[in-house]
Amino acid sequence: ALEITIRPAVKIPAVSDGKHMGFAWGPGDILVYETLHKASGSSFIHEVRKDEDIYSPILRKLFNESHHIFVGLQTIREDLPSKSRKPQFVSISKNYRSVIRACMEELQQVAVSTKDGEASVCCLFQVSILLAIELIWNLCEVLFIDAAPAGSLLLHLLDWVRLHKADVDEKAREVLQSDSPAEHRDYWDVVVSYVLQGRLDEARQMLMKQATLQPAARNMYKLMDTLGTQTLTEFDVKWRHWHEEVDRCLQDNSFASNKHLEIICKLLLGDEDILLDHKELLGTWYHFLVTRLLFCHPTVKPAELHYYAQSCMTMFLDSRSVPEPLDSILLAAFEFDIHQVIKDCSIALNNWWFVAHLTDLLDHCKLLQSHNLHLWQLAVDYFDHCPEFGRVYLELQIERVPLDTERKALKVLRICEQRQMSEQVRSICKIMAMRALRNNRLGSALSWSIRAKDAAFATLISERFLQDYCTRGTFSDLDLIDNLGPAMLLSDRLTFLGKYREFHKLYEEKRFTEAAKLLLSLMTAKIAPRSFWMTLLTDALPLLEQKEVIFSADQTYELMYCLGELTSSLNSEATGTDRPMQVRISTYSLNPAQITVCKIKAF
Repeated sequence: ALEITIRPAVKIPAVSDGKHMGFAWGPGDILVYETLHKASGSSFIHEVRKDEDIYSPILRKLFNESHHIFVGLQTIREDLPSKSRKPQFVSISKNYRSVIRACMEELQQVAVSTKDGEASVCCLFQVSILLAIELIWNLCEVLFIDAAPAGSLLLHLLDWVRLHKADVDEKAREVLQSDSPAEHRDYWDVVVSYVLQGRLDEARQMLMKQATLQPAARNMYKLMDTLGTQTLTEFDVKWRHWHEEVDRCLQDNSFASNKHLEIICKLLLGDEDILLDHKELLGTWYHFLVTRLLFCHPTVKPAELHYYAQSCMTMFLDSRSVPEPLDSILLAAFEFDIHQVIKDCSIALNNWWFVAHLTDLLDHCKLLQSHNLHLWQLAVDYFDHCPEFGRVYLELQIERVPLDTERKALKVLRICEQRQMSEQVRSICKIMAMRALRNNRLGSALSWSIRAKDAAFATLISERFLQDYCTRGTFSDLDLIDNLGPAMLLSDRLTFLGKYREFHKLYEEKRFTEAAKLLLSLMTAKIAPRSFWMTLLTDALPLLEQKEVIFSADQTYELMYCLGELTSSLNSEATGTDRPMQVRISTYSLNPAQITVCKIKAF
């Protein structure tokens, strides 16, 4: 039987009860120790290494190749429909298993070829671990990732058993290569093994060696052929008819002349006593389970598996024996207890590679979400009354609440604000602001960034508002911008956005003098970004062209100074390029002469 091999404990020499030892971690994760009392003879220093697997070149190849699969898994888009993602997850799972099997085969080759006995034992130890890992992974793939339904489920489980019980093929080759296969001592063992694995086509081929000698063998050949031609859609009805026919053959003593054929007939009927008589050929309780399901409950549903798994393990194992760690893991899988599978693997296996990668894949399949988030608001009150760790657990829970809508986000936010959870408040606001920005909802994004007091993000969104204004000539979300209030002080760009909108309101209300003063202050106080000065100077033209004088002499000179500074900076940036002509075209409508001839207030 396949087991997770555990190396026997090694007693440290010269150490007994009552003696103390000192431990210290040396370089390279080496544990160095010494005893208080020296033993007779030479003194030795013993070293104990942890995570020994990483020093094996073959296993390091496994780690490196699986890393590429892991990275590829992270690129699968979460927003794809589950039907589209499921084949990808199954393919990735098979890739992981392929890498495991390749590593296992390489270790087996080294174990056989090496002349170093200790190295051979070490390789075989690693092979036993990888065999168990591949067995568990394959079952998890069938039950959890592929999630095969009733009907096809049993076909997948048969493939699982066949893959991990391949010794019958080697025995079959020996039989077929002999001078008289039907007379070979292992002939009937091979036929029965094929039947136990549901490989009836191969069993029929072996029976052909007997069919020419015995009519009973020909009848069995036909019975197996009847089972093999059924389709899944008609399976249940046809299987019942087939089962009745096999039972009739047994009752009619059709195979009484050959005890081996009679045994096979009973196997096809799922006789438990006969099945258990062949423990040696079955090898494991889970092989017994799949064979029993094949001949007794071929349309088993996933939800029913755990009943049969528990009973089969109890029947197959000695009542005095304790189940091995591997048995417990597989039973937990048949019970669809994913968390118990992960927990038991964490305890039983000698490294975290398998647990980490399988857990990651199951998490991508959304199979590890055992909690019910619909009652998250009720949990808040319970955490409030946990004096020691309640606050910590509440923070962890808040991070896991999906913010599906703004309404839900506001609920979560209110809970956090009431409990002064400032870090969570900022995190929620940033998430919502980023989501709104991706959807081009600038007003909502700005509102969330202000609530988060995120100056950098507020600056970014303010820039987007200004870009939109330059493109369309109007502001969106005027209600928000008009009511920024003190929040506009969060960043310089937000301040400019608010003040520039205020300029527009003054202009619309025909309060030209105040509008002119504000417009000029935005440039002279360096609040406005230099890239926006041309727009501001263009905004000054209607004020300069009013019948009454709006700008004073000093203000006009300041406008001219700003224009000159802008022109100078544009020319310097355009040196060595084709941009000077563009600058002249841009500034043609706003030259110093035009400003000079405008009406100026008297001194």
